Amino acid sequence: MEKKTIIEVFGQLRKALSAFTLNEQWPGYECGLTEEEFLNFRKVINKEFQLNPWFTKENCFKALNGIIHLTEQESLVEFSNNYQYTQKPKTIALIMAGNLPFVGFHDLLCVLITGNKALCKLSSSDSRIPVKLIEWMFEWNPELKDYIQISLGPIKNYDAVIATGSNNSIAQFETYFSHVPHLFRKSRTSIALLDGSETDLELSKLGADCFDFFGMGCRNVSKLYLPAGFNLNRIFENFLDQAHLIQHHKYGNNYDYNRTVFLMNQIPFLDNNVFMLREDEGIHAPLSVIYYEYYEDKAVLLEKIEGMREDLQAIVGHGFIPFGKVQAPDISDFADGVDTCKWLNSLD
Repeated sequence: MEKKTIIEVFGQLRKALSAFTLNEQWPGYECGLTEEEFLNFRKVINKEFQLNPWFTKENCFKALNGIIHLTEQESLVEFSNNYQYTQKPKTIALIMAGNLPFVGFHDLLCVLITGNKALCKLSSSDSRIPVKLIEWMFEWNPELKDYIQISLGPIKNYDAVIATGSNNSIAQFETYFSHVPHLFRKSRTSIALLDGSETDLELSKLGADCFDFFGMGCRNVSKLYLPAGFNLNRIFENFLDQAHLIQHHKYGNNYDYNRTVFLMNQIPFLDNNVFMLREDEGIHAPLSVIYYEYYEDKAVLLEKIEGMREDLQAIVGHGFIPFGKVQAPDISDFADGVDTCKWLNSLD
């Protein structure tokens, strides 16, 4: 299968998803979907919340827009030209996480764009959207059936593995997959480094960086580094767009639980009845909580951050990722800072 063909299929996927996210009703055959396919997918999206309460319609659309961003044709062509397209495809098992809708899409794209085959082990928490999008791709080009397999159960007959999971999952990954070339990804989180000059608009965008997808992604900011004397009221005042979170029952349950734990253990915290701020040296804050820490010397802080790179997915702030952009990675923003395509090329 030619690389050009694969890029064209991704282009068609972008066209279909763009039409879907912009139109409530079927816009016509030019979107690449029949009316039945279009309306069935809307039913899938509307039903996701019932099957996985974290996958609200809003969050599903955010994830779909992320895929649209990754499949922009000019960028995809330019990106693919940086890598070898193998003539001896290997089967790469993709053990996908289920914390966000189709969070493993970038890995699938990297496998196909390097000429390899994908064996997708989908999470039970996130199987319906990936299956539907892959089915569309099969319709547009049946040859892809030889390049993508879907599995909800045990997997076999693979040459290498890309596995994403929690820190506890790493031990299991080592047990089952260490006999083949592998790329394991553990839990990471993201931080924000503020310098005190941030505008109210930037802080409002930081609220989205913290709480898009309820804060469940590794790119969500869970720790704030603040200059000494920073007024914490500015965080509460500019995060008002996140007030709706507390109406979500599972998020609300996490908020109530963590608040109770803090109270019972007499742990100081600040609260606005939606989320909590806690001064803590850690970076992995529980859901509904943001850790913060003051700093005096930025140079010293930057040196400290360098030492924790293995636990960080992204850094937000002036001189880093712009506020509001952490959940919109470009195609070359690889998870854990490891170039997935380069790694796949090394398998030849």
